[in-house]
This record gives sequence, structure tokens and C-alpha cells, in this order.
Amino acid sequence: MGTMKPTRLNTHAQDAVCPAHAQTDHPKIPKEKIGVLLANLGTPDATDYWSMRKYLSEFLSDQRVIDYPAWKWQPILQGIILSIRPQKSGAAYKTIWNNEANESPLLTITKQQTSAISAALGSKYGEGVMVDYCMRYGNPSTKSKVAHMVAQGCTKILFFPLYPQYAGATVATANDQFFRALMEENWQPASRTVAPYFDKPEYIDALANSVERAYAGADKKPDILICSYHGLPERYLKEGGDPYHCQCRKTTRLLKEKLGWADTEIMTTFQSKFGPEDWLQPYTVEEVARQAEAGNKSIAVCAPAFSADCIETLEEINEEIKESFEEAGGETFLYIPCLNDDDAHISALTKVIEDNLSGWV
Repeated sequence: MGTMKPTRLNTHAQDAVCPAHAQTDHPKIPKEKIGVLLANLGTPDATDYWSMRKYLSEFLSDQRVIDYPAWKWQPILQGIILSIRPQKSGAAYKTIWNNEANESPLLTITKQQTSAISAALGSKYGEGVMVDYCMRYGNPSTKSKVAHMVAQGCTKILFFPLYPQYAGATVATANDQFFRALMEENWQPASRTVAPYFDKPEYIDALANSVERAYAGADKKPDILICSYHGLPERYLKEGGDPYHCQCRKTTRLLKEKLGWADTEIMTTFQSKFGPEDWLQPYTVEEVARQAEAGNKSIAVCAPAFSADCIETLEEINEEIKESFEEAGGETFLYIPCLNDDDAHISALTKVIEDNLSGWV
């Protein structure tokens, strides 16, 4: 038999105590807690070539993201793509990088969300619930954060991928990594994962409020709102039955109904196409140009699949997609930020967490 790894409990924690009914010489262990672990996509540690290459290699090697056989894909990825793409991606990140904190906006915003949710849960449950965050790719890793929660005495962990809609390339791979981390623990905590929350009334309300605020502050009312979602290969839907496409369209419909708008005032598109095969359509970058050519010279774009602003919103939407619109004759482009740490968003996420903690607290 192999050697069993010791349980990594933090016996020096301030709240460490001897278990009830234990002998007096029993080691102290932390008081039992419930952990809430928020998870997002990930971020490079810096914008230089090697930091970007490391991050992109981990991301694009995930078979939930790119499902080609490794023998076929890895030579292309390691030999061609990662020789070129790190410089291009690094340059894009530099345009949005939080230089003051020396980190990506996604990391900054995720920290803010974690702090706000921790305060909200702390006011209700005290120190019995701890909230932390991790990334699927890059740092802080899921594995390190699960180990930290176990060391702090978390005997139960609620894992919450911060994606409103389910996709295998986002929610499923985040859950996969969480389960792999649990496999490393000798004393394994009970665990739950959070289901998609795109249709929760509190989330739709927060989304609608953000749109109404943006429209109220605009110099000119946009002719149409483009709800741009991160794309996936069409094959994932047609062959794999991934529900992402349907959940994105339902998100737009629920938002439209909440706003009381007509069908002509809002539409669904998909961005971030990668590789030669067909992805979910219409493509945002092409659709905004069609809108300009059709006479809709003022448009707004929001990104309901992202819980926090990131490279896909701050650079791709607000720079590349905006440029496509303006080159086709568009005049006024309004990007509506993600919900980030908006109070209504924090309240919605906290409600989802509390619903999923039922029976534990």
C-alpha cells in the first residue's frame, strides 16, 4: 500500500480547539467551517511572453475547450500557436492591465466580488462561513484554494463557477478541476456545485437595471442592444448536446421581457471565434457591421455571459468589435459593463449561494 498523505489542518489557527470529548493531549484542530469557493476562468500573471505562453498553454490544452486529440493538437499548439499568440495576447492585455495593482482586471474584480460576498454572508452567518476565490487557469489555482480551505477547517465546500449559463468549456471544466483538487485531500470535505443561475429573477433584475442605467446616461438612445455571448463551436451543441446556446437565448429573452422591449430592440450574438470550424452564430464582430450598414448607427453591447469584465469585454468588445462597427459606418457605440461588484449583482450572487447552502447553515 502507498503512504497516506497527512491531513493539512491548520493546528495553529486562532480558532483551533480540542475536539469535544477528546483526551487532553489531542491536537487542536480548527473549528468546523463551511467554505464558499468562487471560481472564474483565469488570468496570466503578467503580460510578458513567457507568462502569456504558460497561461495560454494551460488554457488551450484543456480538452473541454479544444477537444481535438492531443496527438493532433499539441504539436500545432506548442509549435505554431504558442510561438505567435503570446505576443499578440500580451499586447492586448497591456491595453487593459491594472498597472496599479499589477494584475488583470478580471483578478481585481473577482477580489472585489469575493470581499463583498464575504461581507454579506459574514453579517448573517459570522465566521462559520468563509469565502474565497480561485481560477481555473493560472493563479490562484483551484487546488491551492481547496487545500487552504481544508486547512482552515472547512468540512463542507460550496463550489461556485461564476458563469450564469452552463457550458462544458466553462462550468464543467471548472467543476472537473475542483473534483481533481478534492482527490488530493486525505480528509475530503463534503461538496456541492452551483447550477447555472441565468434565469434567476435577481440576476435578470440586476442585468436589466444595468441596461436601464446605461441607456439613461446615454446622449442618444441606442437603436438596438446586442447581447454578445462568448462563442463555442456549433459541433458542441449539435453533437454533444451542450445547453449553452439555448441558455444564452433564454437569457436575452428574459432580459427583453423584464425591460418590456420589442423583439427588434435586442438580439443575441456570439464572439471570440477561434479556429477554422463554424461556431455559434451570428458572430458579434460581423453583426455590428451589418447593423451599421442597415442604418442602425447607434448601438449598445452588453456581455451577459461574463460575471466580470475581462479581456473579452474590455479589449475585444470595446476595441475590436467597436472598430468593426465604426468602419461599417456606425456612429455611436455604447459598451455596457459587466455586473462586476455592482450591489444588485452581489445581492443576486449571495441569494444563489444561500439557496445552495440550504441544510448546511
